[in-house]
Amino acid sequence: MNNKVPNLHEAYNGIFRIGAAVSTKTIRSEGDFIALHYNSITAENQMKFEEIHPEEERYTFEAADEIMDFALQNGIAVRGHTMVWHNQTSDWVFEGPSGGPADKELVLLRMQEHIRTVASRYKGKVYAWDVVNEAIEDKADLVMRSTKWLDILGEDYIRHAFEAAHEADPNALLFYNDYNETEPVKRDKIYNLVRSLKEKGVPIHGIGMQGHWNIYGPSLDEIRQAIELYASLDLELHITELDLSMFQFEDKRTDLLVPTEQMVDLQVQRYEDIFRLFKEYREVITSVTFWGAADNYTWLDNFPVRGRKNWPFLFDGELQPKKAFWRVIG
Repeated sequence: MNNKVPNLHEAYNGIFRIGAAVSTKTIRSEGDFIALHYNSITAENQMKFEEIHPEEERYTFEAADEIMDFALQNGIAVRGHTMVWHNQTSDWVFEGPSGGPADKELVLLRMQEHIRTVASRYKGKVYAWDVVNEAIEDKADLVMRSTKWLDILGEDYIRHAFEAAHEADPNALLFYNDYNETEPVKRDKIYNLVRSLKEKGVPIHGIGMQGHWNIYGPSLDEIRQAIELYASLDLELHITELDLSMFQFEDKRTDLLVPTEQMVDLQVQRYEDIFRLFKEYREVITSVTFWGAADNYTWLDNFPVRGRKNWPFLFDGELQPKKAFWRVIG
């Protein structure tokens, strides 16, 4: 009897890459497992602005380099994440020399210099970048999220970011990445933003649909409609941060030590249905990345409810395949 677990990414060979978000901690502790099942990785946090550029004259590439070396040694593709975001950006970026707010010219120069330095370092190694992350507002009455980037540079900061990334690495695929990407109002705002960038000749090659979903929603129809709308822009689509939470966002329970049987069954069915849908759109979806490798670590532990465990992946806390895994590779 053969008890060998099939290789997850090989089940999708020729369809799309299968990725996982990683850290130096996870590649050290479970590198063999990650290399077996995933042929793409993304640094969950360690390539973000404040992680690699904490001070104006100082870059700290050690962690990012370790992740890149792991990928190169194992023949794994790398998605870079992320260059421009309102979170996890070093405070000094927006501070002027005299202690007050930095002016527009200085902030733009700093953003461009950061992007060029990072993209150039990993040129030819990172095949795709999430250049701008989460620039669209969730609330219906606003289009752009209010951030220091927007407040100081105006909406053109997005164009400048893509142009700087393309200049530094002309061969990298450049993505706009966002969450709640299937919600109709936000979906249309994302579409309009990316369409306007394309019309202006901005070097953008794809849309990252984060995929922070749960076992109850969004519906398959909502996912399909978003895929079709974004694909109509003639861009690549990546599912960039996939996880299926066992809880709806409003669910504040903390008493579950293991998921209920009903939760497990719902997750199994959802994963099967979602991956069947992804395969339908294999001509436009070229990568699917989970925002973690297994249930032993997920950002959903303690978020949005402190002290609560979650189980959003295909592998359990012992790195063993769950029932959903067998449906997804079937």
